[in-house]
Amino acid sequence: MSTIHRLATAVAAASLLAAAGAPGALAKDGDVRVAGSCSASATSKLKLSPENGRIETEFEVDQNRNGVTWRVTLTQNGVQRVSTLATTVAPSGSFELRRLLPNTPGADRVTARAVSPSGQVCTASASL
Repeated sequence: MSTIHRLATAVAAASLLAAAGAPGALAKDGDVRVAGSCSASATSKLKLSPENGRIETEFEVDQNRNGVTWRVTLTQNGVQRVSTLATTVAPSGSFELRRLLPNTPGADRVTARAVSPSGQVCTASASL
């Protein structure tokens, strides 16, 4: 194996490890986007964005079923900031919850959690 081939392999491996260890994908203007996890067939995602000294939080759950009301909570650094209900709507059978949270000193860890009437749970966490 040539030195150049070994170097290219090492660079590729380091890039994969760095990407795998990243807590969330950075989008435009410092946005952080992460895929959540759900206990059944639904999907979830969380987006955090800096917004005029606050944190814009967008949590989406897609269940592909309209009219299902989920109980949703948002916590920031372990403090519950939001507790509400959200109902999936047509055409995709999803809901999106948007809230502005205070920007506290240091990094902010936001966790979103949604529970359906059937007990299905979706969660997502990210730091900004």
